[in-house]
Amino acid sequence: MSFSPITHIRHFDLAVPDFDRQVEFYKNHWGLTVQHDDGDVVYFAAEGSPEQYVTRVRRSQDKRLDLVAFGAADRSSVDQLAQELGSKGIQLVSEPDQLQTLGGGYGFRFFDLEGRTIEVSAEVETRQHRKIEERESIPVRLSHVVLNSAQPEKMLAWYERHLGFRLSDTLNHPHVGDLFYFLRCNSQHHSMAIARGPHASLQHASFELRGLDEYMRGSGRMIRAGYRKIWGPGRHAAGDNTFTYFVDPNGNTMEMTTELEMIDEDTWHPTIYDAQEPETSDQWGTGGDMDEFITKEMFNDSDNAHLFVAPPV
Repeated sequence: MSFSPITHIRHFDLAVPDFDRQVEFYKNHWGLTVQHDDGDVVYFAAEGSPEQYVTRVRRSQDKRLDLVAFGAADRSSVDQLAQELGSKGIQLVSEPDQLQTLGGGYGFRFFDLEGRTIEVSAEVETRQHRKIEERESIPVRLSHVVLNSAQPEKMLAWYERHLGFRLSDTLNHPHVGDLFYFLRCNSQHHSMAIARGPHASLQHASFELRGLDEYMRGSGRMIRAGYRKIWGPGRHAAGDNTFTYFVDPNGNTMEMTTELEMIDEDTWHPTIYDAQEPETSDQWGTGGDMDEFITKEMFNDSDNAHLFVAPPV
């Protein structure tokens, strides 16, 4: 595209049937802070992040990924993106306007290639945040979101063309093809990724912790609390980040991570990693190989019934 409007990821929003347990999971175990609670929607902030919230949980009979939100540099970037998307026939959910969600701001929503709701905004009020201290094993910020897709190649091309994302690395299996596309919108190795799956769904969401010790302490806390760990602790090759994956009360996969690679835009060259090599999934060899069980867990429940349907909030 002619310009790259996206500066960073803001938040991802979930609708869940087991609302109370999801809220309890984030609040009392995962280490997020309730920023606002209206009874049916709870906004959660990360203590180290200036974002008003990094995830939002909505009470619903149906489970779904409500939306993924990204930041833009300013109001003019929001307007320009909306104009470009509209001119290319992409369906807008709303025109650029003042947002009515926590923190306000100026933005709009639209459907991506497969019908997920995406929000882009600027001028959102920042929250008072703080430095996360040594041994404080709570998320600093939202790191990235991974989306499952049955047509990942088309999704990659769509996000590159329309939102200006850049491909950092690819995870490939010689007999299956490309499994993962890691996409960046800033110097962080990836703020989102697209994974090959049987349907559209949230593959996982990842939260950055302060450092290795905090990451291990956080992982241990979740294990002791009895939440199901499906993979980790380990360290990926692409992105060079650590990983421990847990299943939340509604069957979504949540990751604790740290030390995600920062890249130099002028010198970076994408690598194709072989998924059959053990070091690709886990450099340390501590988390175990990526197997069919883990893959199926991360397929999650299909969002197909909710595609091209905007959330009510």
